[in-house]
This record gives sequence, C-alpha cells and structure tokens, in this order.
Amino acid sequence: MGCILKQGGGLYSRMRIGAVLLAAGQGSRMGNRPKSMLKLHGVPLINRHLIALSGAGVDEVVVVTGYYHEQIEPLVQAFPVQIARNQDPAAGQQSSVRLGIETLGEKYDAVIMMLCDQPLVNAADLTALIAAFKKRSHGEIVMPVVNGKRGNPIVLSGKAVSEILALGQNMYCRKYMDSHPELITLYDTDNEHFILDIDTLEDIATFEQKWGHILQLPETEASMVAAELQTTTQAEPAYLALRRRMAVS
Repeated sequence: MGCILKQGGGLYSRMRIGAVLLAAGQGSRMGNRPKSMLKLHGVPLINRHLIALSGAGVDEVVVVTGYYHEQIEPLVQAFPVQIARNQDPAAGQQSSVRLGIETLGEKYDAVIMMLCDQPLVNAADLTALIAAFKKRSHGEIVMPVVNGKRGNPIVLSGKAVSEILALGQNMYCRKYMDSHPELITLYDTDNEHFILDIDTLEDIATFEQKWGHILQLPETEASMVAAELQTTTQAEPAYLALRRRMAVS
C-alpha cells in the first residue's frame, strides 16, 4: 500500500508490515447488511480502516471481499490495495482469513489481521499495537487484551504466517493460536477500541449512547455508496481526500 505516513527511525529496525482487512461477511445479525459500509462521520468504516492502516505505516493491504462485493469493491478500488474476493464466503471467516494471508504472501516481517466492524480503531491504536509487537518478550503473535477480554486486531510474525500457510488449507489464524498459546504475547491495555465491534442494530444503539457518535446504516445500491468517492476532485486521489476529511471529523 502506498503509505501516506511511514514509521520513522528509533530503537527498532524498520519492519515490513502487511495487513489483511476482512470485509467478506454477510452481516446476518444486522439484517443482512455489510458492516464494513456503516458510516461514521459520513465515511464508511472500510475506508476509515484503510486510512488508519496507511497512517500506521503499513506497506501493503489485502482487502478480502465476499458477500456484497459489488457494493464494497468500488470503495476499495479508490485505494492502492489488493482485492481478494472470497468465492465461497459462506465457508466462514476462517476461509477469508486464509485467502487473505495466501494473497499477501510471506514477504512481511509482521501481518496485521483486521476486522471491518470496529468503528473506533485508528492509526494511533495500530501504531501502539505495532510497537507492542516490536517490544514483545516472546512468541510470534501479539493480541490486545482489555480487562481480560481478547481484542482485535492481532499482529502475527512472518514466521507464524509461513507456518500457517505450510500447514495447509485447514489451518487459519485462530486455530493456530488455539494450538500454540505459548506463542502469544498479550498486549494489556485499557483502550476499549480493541474490544468494541458492531454486530447488531442493538450494538449501534449502544455505541451511539456510550460514545456519542452516530453510525449510519449502509445504502443498498452500489452507485450510491460509490458516489462519495466519485465527487472528489481529479487533482488528488480519493484516499487523500478522505484522510483530510477524517482529520477534522
């Protein structure tokens, strides 16, 4: 991914970081709506996450689509990312995870596995997670934990990704983690962004009450959801225009 902001120098060597952004789900508990297209301050969550990943210095992002790919991909194509379409999203999230890391490959020192339904995860959160990965005392995976609750995103080492890929189609990140708890370093934090996700209409109401932000349900027509990006000027890429908007929202 062509990064807007790269990580600077410091005590740790520059790592090559990839990311898999999962946007293939059906959103069945939200009345069959694409959660990645919920809008916060007028910007779809998937776009906010791509801006956050870029701002944290991620080098390449693979976006996995599936259900609603016709609506989601026009938004994603405005960014310098790879799209991997899951042809069988009904096989579950693990199939999308596997497709994402297969598409990304084994060339990265670290890989962020990120969900699209966490509305408040931002570049600062990801930067802190990457720093925790660099400073980990052991293992190959860093997972945020807030008040004893497992969070997301997680960061996997290149070694862990290679081992997952080598173990074949039936192996994916969660199964690998469950099989190798000794490889996990817990990143203890009080940052609730890591454990906040949106699965139901009730979650939206709770989110709005607690955080004071409005989440808009996605439109149903692809032409409508792509219209925002089409209105950006030709003088700058759409993802830069969105980054400017998010800076003041």
